[in-house]
Amino acid sequence: MSSMKDREEGFERKFVFDEELRFKASARRNRALGLWAAEKLGKTGADAEVYAKEVVVSDIEEAGDHDVFRKIRKDFDAAGVNQSDHQIRRTMEELMAQAIEQIKNT
Repeated sequence: MSSMKDREEGFERKFVFDEELRFKASARRNRALGLWAAEKLGKTGADAEVYAKEVVVSDIEEAGDHDVFRKIRKDFDAAGVNQSDHQIRRTMEELMAQAIEQIKNT
């Protein structure tokens, strides 16, 4: 019976660890995505940093990445930045992979 309890606790610890990793990676990815988008929007320095923070905050609107994507898409459309949905989503995926790798290596 104790081995089942140990296994259950192990699965719970792994779940908590995975969720924490996902949260940290999403925040890191969103900041990098915000800096990438800021560059496309012609923002530099402090303006780019402020924009990156706006992207990070936009992720709390709903579960998943849709809120972040919508913010970037809306801002690109308003500024006339020519980036397809596919390009934005591909960049999101690439930056997420980089963020996960960075976190695992720290």
